[in-house]
Amino acid sequence: MIASLLNVRGVRHSILVGQAGEVVASAGIQEGHLGGEVGLVAAGRAVIGSLQSQLDSDTWQEMVLDVDSGPVLLTPHGNQVLLTAFDEVANLGRVRFAVRKLLGQS
Repeated sequence: MIASLLNVRGVRHSILVGQAGEVVASAGIQEGHLGGEVGLVAAGRAVIGSLQSQLDSDTWQEMVLDVDSGPVLLTPHGNQVLLTAFDEVANLGRVRFAVRKLLGQS
């Protein structure tokens, strides 16, 4: 499913992470690098949880983080989170469109 995101210009890799932090699916990333990305999703979930509490909101749409290795888009998919890493922030629109299309949100 998520391997099709690698066809989008600028996408480096993608990972679907379950609620318990397990990798459900991945594409374009070496096994040894999964731990760091799963940790990034866990940190993103903590930030999102804090923001939801402050804003009294039950849902969230997406979050973009620009980290040392490049920008990542975190997108909810049920109780899972899809992390999509891409090369530069200028490609955010293209990446968002592809993710929404993949998840059936467009």
